[in-house]
Amino acid sequence: MKSVAGIFLIRMLPVLFVTIAAIAYVAYVEGSDAYLLRNAIPMLLVIVISALTLYRGRGRWTGAGWSWPLGTLGFALPALGLSLYLHYAYSVDLNGMVSESVYPRELFRYLPEYTTGAGAIGFAIGWIVGRNV
Repeated sequence: MKSVAGIFLIRMLPVLFVTIAAIAYVAYVEGSDAYLLRNAIPMLLVIVISALTLYRGRGRWTGAGWSWPLGTLGFALPALGLSLYLHYAYSVDLNGMVSESVYPRELFRYLPEYTTGAGAIGFAIGWIVGRNV
């Protein structure tokens, strides 16, 4: 397992576990008749960007400098964090999010666009900070 592919896989495992757990939680909260596939796209982009970061760093997170790791973190926080927060709020009916809404599931309709856009802004900020570290 000392090959670059083995190290790459080992370093990707935490990202895969967290992202798959987040997708499973979203599937649990939304059920089968909502926007599960659309809401999984930003989370899957976290895996793609993380893999790209490791590829550019030749199996190391900081192998190509700090721009990619901080950009990846900047994307992952909104892509995973905001989505999970809104799904949690939906599941516990925070401030009447479900009980006082006419169409409560419509919250998830444009959530992927919002989290991807916020993630892109976070990636840009992380990239800029990483260049100056």
